Amino acid sequence: MTSARLPGDPPGGRRAVAVWGLGVAVYFVAITYRTSLGVAGIDAAERFHVNASALSTFSILQVLVYAGMQIPVGLMVDRLGTRKVLMLGVLLFTLGQFGFALSHSYAMALFSRALLGCGDAMTFISVLRLGSRWFPARRGPLIAQIAALFGMAGNLVSTLVIARALHGAGWTATFAGSALGGVAVFVLVLFFLEDHPKGFEPAPAAHRGGGYVRRQIAEAWREPGTRLGMWVHFTTQFPAMVFLLLWGMPFLVEAEGLSRATAGRLLTLVVLSNMAVGLVYGQVIARHHAARAPLALGTVGATALLWGTVLAWPSDHAPMWLLVVLCVVLGACGPASMIGFDFARPANPPERSGTASGIVNMGGFTASMTTLLAIGVLLDLTGDDFRIAFASVFVLQALGVTQILRLRGQAHRRERERVVASRVEAVHVPA
Repeated sequence: MTSARLPGDPPGGRRAVAVWGLGVAVYFVAITYRTSLGVAGIDAAERFHVNASALSTFSILQVLVYAGMQIPVGLMVDRLGTRKVLMLGVLLFTLGQFGFALSHSYAMALFSRALLGCGDAMTFISVLRLGSRWFPARRGPLIAQIAALFGMAGNLVSTLVIARALHGAGWTATFAGSALGGVAVFVLVLFFLEDHPKGFEPAPAAHRGGGYVRRQIAEAWREPGTRLGMWVHFTTQFPAMVFLLLWGMPFLVEAEGLSRATAGRLLTLVVLSNMAVGLVYGQVIARHHAARAPLALGTVGATALLWGTVLAWPSDHAPMWLLVVLCVVLGACGPASMIGFDFARPANPPERSGTASGIVNMGGFTASMTTLLAIGVLLDLTGDDFRIAFASVFVLQALGVTQILRLRGQAHRRERERVVASRVEAVHVPA
């Protein structure tokens, strides 16, 4: 990897870090709100008097809205820019968190989580776009991993702060108090965030009519790198997402017999592992793009191995050392899912990056939504047999690996063609 800045690259520097940092702060708050239900699942079941299937509907609806919004949000980012989309996202997820705090009925709580999911959907793609507009292209993999790392720190707020506050301050005070973070980042984005450095404005594009929308989606999907990125995201992200978003705490407490405090520490371990592995994956991929597919497939294999070992353990409860190893490996799922964006980024021009990122990001959340539903239904059908319910993970992993193996050759050939063309034309396309 060369250290020289290539023609057309943004300058980076302190100003870029400051502006990009505002976007990351928004993502941090969004992750805090997204994962707050993961430590409140048992409390939510008691508050709204619901069973496992109904409880899983909270997260399923939130993820369904998130996944369904990915392509529209990508189009919005490409058309309107990062600042406007982030402001709308902050407004929606803050209102959703306030509404959840005040909810006393199941229906109102569902609506609030859907609103939160809609706002959350507008954050990460915007942060990716912000990074590509402010930093040199060669920094893309590392910048994306660092953004995800700081976002995952929001999960620490859920496991360390919100979990404790729930049992001290209570439901309403905890969720309403956390919503003040959304108000703070809204003000910061309103006054200080800029879409791009001066002198690096994107080329104007025609954004009129439905033809533009269809063309953006079709051209992004036509690229094998976009489709490969989506399946990488689909296959790698969802085991950890399902564990952190809802079912990790019930599994560790009810199936493994741990206390809430111990279960909370294991969930925190997943987050810390995510942050550490993210730094390693970002550095490796920035230097060796050929490592993308092996890292993704290796993470899937390790996750399946550990997940299967815990579920097949002969005694009623798996030993603590094995649960610790499982949580460490689950921490690699988030960084591995970021590899999906590293396949889509060089396959699409900058004016289509938001749409392509939306397609990729839809993958993991579609898998998460499917698994959340499957686990809830299987728990009710089997009398809370977590071993059978959690085995549904392997079905989606098998599907995803099949698609990755099918597409990786096409994407590699197409990417190599782009590199050759860029060298001939002296136009930089990151590869």
